[in-house]
Amino acid sequence: MLRRPMLAAAAAMLTMTLAGAPARADSDDQATVDHATGTLMDLRRDKEFGNARELLHRARAVLIAPRIFKAGFFFGGEGGSAVLLARTAHGWSNPAFYTIASASFGLQIGAQESEMIVLVMSDKALHALMQNKFKIGANAGIAVATLGSTAEGATTSNAGADLVVWASASGAYAGISLDGSVVAPSADANASYYGRAVTPADIVIKHAVASKNAGALVRTLGSL
Repeated sequence: MLRRPMLAAAAAMLTMTLAGAPARADSDDQATVDHATGTLMDLRRDKEFGNARELLHRARAVLIAPRIFKAGFFFGGEGGSAVLLARTAHGWSNPAFYTIASASFGLQIGAQESEMIVLVMSDKALHALMQNKFKIGANAGIAVATLGSTAEGATTSNAGADLVVWASASGAYAGISLDGSVVAPSADANASYYGRAVTPADIVIKHAVASKNAGALVRTLGSL
């Protein structure tokens, strides 16, 4: 069982995520990129990967959230950083930084760290992610399916889905709930990583900026 000081620290960290943390250091952004590379390797080894490899070959883009932290003591929530890469004529783009956050209420005691990959299968889903905020499960006309036995509502049927989600979770909670999660671009992280203010479209569609430090992530995604 987690001690109260640990729960308090977890809650404080989550509050910062949900409220919008201040600009992060370059090292924090690079850590997100490096952890995203590790998440891709985890997906490759997961038996529940199913037909995601074939789906990945058709995906318009990929959103990778290497660390979604969930904590709760009556009030609970989830939060974390993510990177979005889009398919180009010459491979995968450089990453655009995002945040993912959601909140819940219930009798919840524990803490959990999860990782998640969202395969963006359609242009309309990618366009939705280019907006200021995108709420999973709340956008009319955008269908969401899940892969993996540890994701709530897991299904083997993902034909026609605009977003296909793979999630892996460990800890006190049995699974990860995606409905209601808000995905939003992180202007601070994008500016910090690329040295100037850029939008996700500038990074993944227009290819206006690039970083050699994202090379390992781009290569690993390409190798899948």
